[in-house]
Amino acid sequence: MARAGVGVDEHVSTTSDSTQPQQSLQVDTGPLPNGFEVEDWGPGKSAMITGGSTGIGRALALLLAARGARVMICGRNQTELDDALRHLNEIGADANGVVADISKTSDVDMLFDRADDWMGTADILVNNAGLAAQDVAATDVDSINYVVSTNLLGTMYCTHHALERMRPRRSGVIVNIGSMSADVREEGSSVYVATKSGMQGFSAALRKEISKDGIRVVHVEPGETGTDMNENDPAQQREKESRDELLKAEDVALVVYGALCMPKRADVVEISVRPSQQAI
Repeated sequence: MARAGVGVDEHVSTTSDSTQPQQSLQVDTGPLPNGFEVEDWGPGKSAMITGGSTGIGRALALLLAARGARVMICGRNQTELDDALRHLNEIGADANGVVADISKTSDVDMLFDRADDWMGTADILVNNAGLAAQDVAATDVDSINYVVSTNLLGTMYCTHHALERMRPRRSGVIVNIGSMSADVREEGSSVYVATKSGMQGFSAALRKEISKDGIRVVHVEPGETGTDMNENDPAQQREKESRDELLKAEDVALVVYGALCMPKRADVVEISVRPSQQAI
């Protein structure tokens, strides 16, 4: 059995501020006491991460790749995707990526076809792609449709394709990156709240449907996190981080990785992670 630890040196950042010191991930391992078991997510494992070119998805891609997993990412923006792949290459990752908009079923079909050709069936699907949204009265109908299609329907589309591939193998993990908004239901973001509440319910029902097939579902609800979706600019985000009012994307990635490392008999169903000083 082994203990996986993650160290960092200054080479890669997951924020949108290109002036920050860059960090690359290094992994060190050591023995655990007898009785402890850790699921290995190193060489031989593969992951697909939607929204993997920025924010939490990008941080998790770096972490899993540093551990030795093959990683397929997607994002809507070619420049952001190229930048993420460059950083993954800098740490020696076995990584690939495509431009894809998961609100479109044709793009999801293409994403899984490319992944099949490059790495076969993913051991992990991380449904991370998502968009911010405000209240329903202030949001035009086309935008409402697009946000719902991305945040909720896109998660279902990707999960559908992943299950077609995971079920015959009777193994796999679906990780859904939700939001504390599903519980807090803050004023002024009813469209976003609806999508993340839907993801919360979807995750709970999905687990009941597929646990018998050897497939686990992990639903993660982060509090306010420093990503490209955050309304604060990078300097403001760093200031909030210094006051423990804002999570880093890397914090959420570590929580996900911890859940993945649990032995198969231990099902981490839902994780809530908040900045220690976030007022809720």
